[in-house]
Amino acid sequence: MIVVTGAAGFIPSCLVSALNRAGHNDIVAVDDFSRADKNKNLDEKSILERVERTRFFDWAEKNAAKISFVFHLGARTDTTEFNKAIFDELNVKYSQDMWNFCTRHQIPLVYASSAATYGMGEFGYEDSHEIVAKLKPLNPYGDSKNEFDKWVLQRCFGSAQQPQQQSPTSGVQGPPFWAGLKFFNVYGPNEYHKGRMASVIFHAFNQISENGSMKLFRSHRPDYTDGGQLRDFVYVKDVVNVCLFMMDHKPESGLYNLGTGKARTFKDLALATFNALNKPEQINFIDTPADIRDKYQYFTEADMAKLIRNGYQTPFHSLEEGVKDYVQNYLNGHRYF
Repeated sequence: MIVVTGAAGFIPSCLVSALNRAGHNDIVAVDDFSRADKNKNLDEKSILERVERTRFFDWAEKNAAKISFVFHLGARTDTTEFNKAIFDELNVKYSQDMWNFCTRHQIPLVYASSAATYGMGEFGYEDSHEIVAKLKPLNPYGDSKNEFDKWVLQRCFGSAQQPQQQSPTSGVQGPPFWAGLKFFNVYGPNEYHKGRMASVIFHAFNQISENGSMKLFRSHRPDYTDGGQLRDFVYVKDVVNVCLFMMDHKPESGLYNLGTGKARTFKDLALATFNALNKPEQINFIDTPADIRDKYQYFTEADMAKLIRNGYQTPFHSLEEGVKDYVQNYLNGHRYF
């Protein structure tokens, strides 16, 4: 059995679909299944069992011998939430419990970290263990992800250092294989339920469809043009491909960036969306809200050398390719992956 937490969510539900397409139908979906709109992400997918998040560990202890892999992708992801206690409970403690369970039963684990751990990028965007303790995330969500990363590194190595292959007899306190994936700006199907936390492409599609135009934040820095702010936008189909690679190949354990390695501008994103809709470009620039202006990131770009060095060779979608597929095959018609 393959466990996927947060299974009804955006990225995890796409992973369930990819697992099904790869011939895996023994999926245990773990989540809070109280939202009907979110549960639609799992319609028509092959799932062996659904387990409520709050009773997962009781269930897991009784079924540990049957579990071959865990994808722990469930988390509170709202970057505008500032109640630290919520993140401590859902993103830190629950993840620690998952790590301890997988360690106890020697089950391989992939978990969701985040590029939000990098903060303003003062220390760059390399997925080196050496910089994790120095990072300064900009919000409680990023803090919670970095706190767990630090906890993992402390458990495995005693301090930040390069990963090493692990075995049940090595004395390393961790699963036989683990990877923390630092997701950059992920977009793609199955994010209909995310509201304001959905990708810029999702909001661009809706604005252009309704008004024929879209809004972008203008630049408040002289070294960037309006719409010239840069992000590493990564298509969710590439994200789940990397997840499958981790399960099938189990490279060296450690933290891994998951972006494309190529930053693109918000204007590029807007143009790709207008082109996918076959509509003329009409962009209106608005001021970045004053309360977030001093924490607004003007550049993120994943250093992907570690993943490539460890054998990942599948090309990533370009922004134009990903947006076209997303808009024409999913957003048009409100379809799911």
